[in-house]
Amino acid sequence: MAPRPSPGPDAPRTIAYFSMEVGVEASIPTYAGGLGVLAGDTLKAVADLGLPVAGVTLVHRRGYFRQRLDAAGNQSEWFGGWSPEERLEALDPRVSVEIEGRDVVLRAWRLGLTGRGGGEVPVYFLDADLADNAEEDRRLTDHLYGGDDRYRLVQEAILGLGGVAMLRALGHVSIVTFHMNEGHSALLALALHEADGSPESVRERCVFTTHTPVPAGHDRFPLDLVRGVLGEPRTVALESLGGVVDGALDMTRLALVSSRWVNAVAVRHGEVTRAMFPDVRVRSITNGVHAGTWVAPSIARLFDSRVPDWRLDPFHLRYAGEIPIGELAAAHHEAKRALLEEVEVRSGRRLDEDALTLGFARRATPYKRAALLFTDVERLRAIARQAGKLQIIYAGKAHPRDEEGKAGIRRVFAAAAALGDDVPVVWLEDYDMALAARLCAGVDVWLNTPIKPREASGTSGMKAALNGVPSLSVADGWWVEGLVEGVTGWSIDGGGEEGPESEAASLYAKLEGLVLPLFHRDPEAWGRIMRTSIAVNGSFFHAQRMVLQYAAHAWGFSSIAGVAAPEEAVRP
Repeated sequence: MAPRPSPGPDAPRTIAYFSMEVGVEASIPTYAGGLGVLAGDTLKAVADLGLPVAGVTLVHRRGYFRQRLDAAGNQSEWFGGWSPEERLEALDPRVSVEIEGRDVVLRAWRLGLTGRGGGEVPVYFLDADLADNAEEDRRLTDHLYGGDDRYRLVQEAILGLGGVAMLRALGHVSIVTFHMNEGHSALLALALHEADGSPESVRERCVFTTHTPVPAGHDRFPLDLVRGVLGEPRTVALESLGGVVDGALDMTRLALVSSRWVNAVAVRHGEVTRAMFPDVRVRSITNGVHAGTWVAPSIARLFDSRVPDWRLDPFHLRYAGEIPIGELAAAHHEAKRALLEEVEVRSGRRLDEDALTLGFARRATPYKRAALLFTDVERLRAIARQAGKLQIIYAGKAHPRDEEGKAGIRRVFAAAAALGDDVPVVWLEDYDMALAARLCAGVDVWLNTPIKPREASGTSGMKAALNGVPSLSVADGWWVEGLVEGVTGWSIDGGGEEGPESEAASLYAKLEGLVLPLFHRDPEAWGRIMRTSIAVNGSFFHAQRMVLQYAAHAWGFSSIAGVAAPEEAVRP
């Protein structure tokens, strides 16, 4: 693909992309997990395509928490932090947001993301750590998802209200569309309402992507708290905008009623979201991952030689079906060796390069069911003895207040102790983007066992597929679309009224009867599955495809090159 016409770093922007977290790289810890990494991948793909977009987030100087695990799997937390002064460009403008009746002054730091086609996307990190502010206020942009409801509401006010003000102060006066990535940024609708004067004009300028398929996952704040933080006039305005439900500010509802376009992040997630919000038209744009970020070095070299232009145009990975299986196997083995070396450094445990290695890495929370694999430890031990060597690598953090998630980590540790060397199990602490890249490329099979239908999308399996790693997963989220049974991976069946025991039984049956025998006894057939995972799933579930869909449908570009202004009136 030839490079697209691209705006320069200081060219006018017509789209503003707001996200509470943005994950660009491991050394900039302004992300907690999938939502932030998706935002980073989105903005990288925007840069590759040369679209006139600016990103807005918070600086999170202390980042998300760091994780330690003891020998029993008990999690403890600590905060490291980072210095934006060392990585980002300091910008001069100052804006303020009124919080609890006083002005909190904000600055912005700029990171330019340079795309493969030469485009650059500015990402602005809002920061309250200024001498103009009281000490308590200087800490308001420090912790990602830290503190109590007040802290979170204040951060969401800084993101939404402060983000709009900062864009104007930086000269971005041509913004036509404000994209809210999850409901954390919905207070930008209030900022637009104060400037433009009517709910209709706000709705013409906003689009919204929702990522949460369960009611409990949506931010709600009591009105007394809202009045204390934002003041009575703004609380009344939020009521007039339709964001107040049952005596609370509902950030998702505010985003829904303030947007001309609403989308879920997978086809199945769209069905679930429409059932949750039957009065709203909800479309689906399935998530994708940034190919250049997540393909392992050894696989990238193979693509460079066999699938030219894949970096600029990941749709070219459709032709991966022509890659010689032996070359793909060798490239994967190099990625696997690198992962197992990392495991040894981190854990002191040397794993077997010839064993089938399952990978499970994601947020440790109950619905992800990290321990489903260990429903019957003795059955798993027998499967490994009879069908072939098996080992499992886990990673992931439980939120500090998620006691059930922490208990899930301990259950995996207990199962690991019971299995011993018969089925080696390792949980790597302090999961981040760098470790995620090693895991997704280096394991042999990606395991995912969520409770249906609570997986909105799930992007880790997409990253694995880009590297030729098939999934063994519950058919939820993106896997409903990516699954071709026995071709791109395997489904874990059961669940629902049959209960989790049926899913565990399906998982064991697939491992024993299909996955392990194929891996250990038929490397040619296994190589074909790896190759097809790339050609079918890697070529589709990438961020460029996702961004092109946003550009055409949500943002209203009349030209995919991004040089034409968005249409002024995009209607549902």
